[in-house]
Amino acid sequence: MISRSSTLPTEEINKTAKIQFFFRTFSADPKVQVGIFVAFLTMYLISLSGNTTIAVIVQINHSLHIPMYFFLANLAVLEIFYTSSIAPLALANLLSMGRTPVSIPGCGTQMFFFVFLGGADCVLLAVMAYDRFVAICYPLRYTHVMSWPLCVELVVGSLVLGFLLSLPLTILIFRLPFCNNNEIYHFYCDMPAVMRLACADTHIHKTALYIVSFIILSVPLSLISISYVFIVAAILRIRSTEGRHRAFSTCSSHILVVLLQYGCTSFIYLSPSSSYSPEMGRVVSVVYTFITPILNPLIYSMRNKELKDALQKALRKF
Repeated sequence: MISRSSTLPTEEINKTAKIQFFFRTFSADPKVQVGIFVAFLTMYLISLSGNTTIAVIVQINHSLHIPMYFFLANLAVLEIFYTSSIAPLALANLLSMGRTPVSIPGCGTQMFFFVFLGGADCVLLAVMAYDRFVAICYPLRYTHVMSWPLCVELVVGSLVLGFLLSLPLTILIFRLPFCNNNEIYHFYCDMPAVMRLACADTHIHKTALYIVSFIILSVPLSLISISYVFIVAAILRIRSTEGRHRAFSTCSSHILVVLLQYGCTSFIYLSPSSSYSPEMGRVVSVVYTFITPILNPLIYSMRNKELKDALQKALRKF
């Protein structure tokens, strides 16, 4: 059977090309919208300042020029671009009471960068777990195994994988026809929310989204889990209490970030499509688009003595 999307008449394709999407408001009350705008703007600015601070501190402090902080600085830069792909349009929509339009190319661009940067973020968290695994389980071989060329390759590989997974999926989704309903029940162009507006069968597209989500979320999370099984076993073999505490402190912040990032995104993208709730999806998305990028620099700076000392030293200079 030939799918409807492959036999669209020319006038329907032209109609789809002219469609502009709008985002549903959180509330019909302008005061509530302004309150949410202030909250989102505050979180966005804190995220930008926190992650920029980490990236700059790692760059200017030579004692932090080791693989662990190299990966952390790259994670901070990813978080800056990741949040910035969502926040400006979401903030404009909040102020305009849902009257800020976004074209199909604009929506596709936002979706591409969101999946690209989010996917690279998830893979980089797995890379950071591998770095901790080598540092704790094979400390004498650490500098040899985690060479700078390998570190650069791992970061570039994270970006390439995110790009290769995001581009085809975005193109596939925006080959769908969009007809009368142009209100996205979200505050950004999220894939499940956009696919709900298509006037064609989306079974193949939902399957492709699930496969990509599984690769981006389940595979790195499995590698992280395996790494921490070996890490915990190695920590328990450390005889001194101080040594165990130091080893655990370098990993605990990473574990907290992983739980936040993977927990919320898995809830949205790995749940059965039949159980998808637009309202719940929008609320949970706030966590990994606005709240997690704030918590990352806070968690790492509070749980990491070297980074905390470098930050305090930098602040004293001002």
